[in-house]
Amino acid sequence: MMRFGSAARVGAVVATFALLGAMSSGCATSSAKEVDRAQAAATRAEDAARRAEDAAGRTEKAATSAEQAASRIERMFQKGLRK
Repeated sequence: MMRFGSAARVGAVVATFALLGAMSSGCATSSAKEVDRAQAAATRAEDAARRAEDAAGRTEKAATSAEQAASRIERMFQKGLRK
């Protein structure tokens, strides 16, 4: 399963290639300013994707920790009922 961060990173790469393809075919102007803006946008998208992926990892760790805590509480409760 692809996480949001990976999908965003793939989207940024596809957008960069699309811009470069359009520029090489003459559909877009070859202004250095536009190229710089596109590269800056791609960099920001990659940074955002990295942060989103990190956040997803932290969320998964928190969910795992919560599940483990719930399991421990359930075992303690079951032990209490057997006594």
